Amino acid sequence: MSETLELAKELIRRKSVTPDDAGCQRLIAARLQAAGFAVEHLRFGAVDNLWALHRGGAGPTLCFAGHTDVVPAGPLEKWTSDPFDPVVRDGILYGRGAADMKSGVAAMVTAAESFVRERQSYPGAIAFLLTSDEEGPGVDGTRRVVARLRERGERIAWCLVGEPSSLEAFGDTVRIGRRGSLSGRLHVAGIQGHVAYPDRLLNPIHAVLPVLAELAARRWDDGYAGFPPTQFQVVQIQAGSGATNVVPGELGATFNLRWSPAQNLEGLKRAVADCCARHGLRHAIEWREAALPYYTEPGPFTQLVADQVAKVAGRRPALSTGGGTSDGRFFSELGAEVIEIGVLNRSIHQLDECCAVEDLDRLQQVYAGTLRTLFAG
Repeated sequence: MSETLELAKELIRRKSVTPDDAGCQRLIAARLQAAGFAVEHLRFGAVDNLWALHRGGAGPTLCFAGHTDVVPAGPLEKWTSDPFDPVVRDGILYGRGAADMKSGVAAMVTAAESFVRERQSYPGAIAFLLTSDEEGPGVDGTRRVVARLRERGERIAWCLVGEPSSLEAFGDTVRIGRRGSLSGRLHVAGIQGHVAYPDRLLNPIHAVLPVLAELAARRWDDGYAGFPPTQFQVVQIQAGSGATNVVPGELGATFNLRWSPAQNLEGLKRAVADCCARHGLRHAIEWREAALPYYTEPGPFTQLVADQVAKVAGRRPALSTGGGTSDGRFFSELGAEVIEIGVLNRSIHQLDECCAVEDLDRLQQVYAGTLRTLFAG
């Protein structure tokens, strides 16, 4: 059994459902301390965060970033085996977090251990930032730690995030950006009444449909660099009195915008509000989750990581900005070049979550090769 597989299994055994870290970070901290890292535990609210730093000499910092929390397992009886008792069957590792992302965490830890065993002195530093709040609200995790690092003047030049980025085969995709996400709840007021007396009522369903149709059909922009155009999606509509002959007096609609750097947060909010006003909608908007986009312009660091993937996997990765949001956006705010590279994401958040043992070891080789090449001076 490889050292990386052994560590991945140890992490999976810990039932670290958001925000409970269940001892994962203490296990990792002990290993990193033994390798010469200075370790700091940063707890905010119910969230555990780990910051660890190994300085080999004067020079820039590469940060490995990831999360130790996982989503709930769901109905245990529908798993082929216990989700928190990792097993390997036919070369595949099964367990909650096997793909998202205890595999990535294990690979980055063993890669760093291997590198600092070889070279205690090198031109730069290696850091780790791990959180137990990536799958949750994302308030007291990476966001808070990055804010603390900014206050202390810590600088990160490059960041490798261990999210499962591969689509069909290991190394076919790495992410160099993510779209922003903006969610809102539209509250529409009407006048309830009997359907037979339309002059006495105001139907909020009729009133809102042209607004939602216009926002959904709108060409918000033409995209940005590798980003697709901004999209508006309605995800839920609630209205009705329960009777077939009564028009409701109110309506609620939940929507989401996935947006590129061609837009900005305030501009999106203003566009939605202006559309509602133009249609004379009696409304209020409750803005909810908002995540900023990030983008790493392809350059020498991207090329270096892509070269390592090609060397290990035999294929050059596509550079993607697809998928949902990730904690990579917080590191981008520090000015870091951010790349997400991990195992296949096909089984994430599903029953029988898994990853190939071969891919786990190949990911470790990509991380280790990146360190050796980046700090070759």
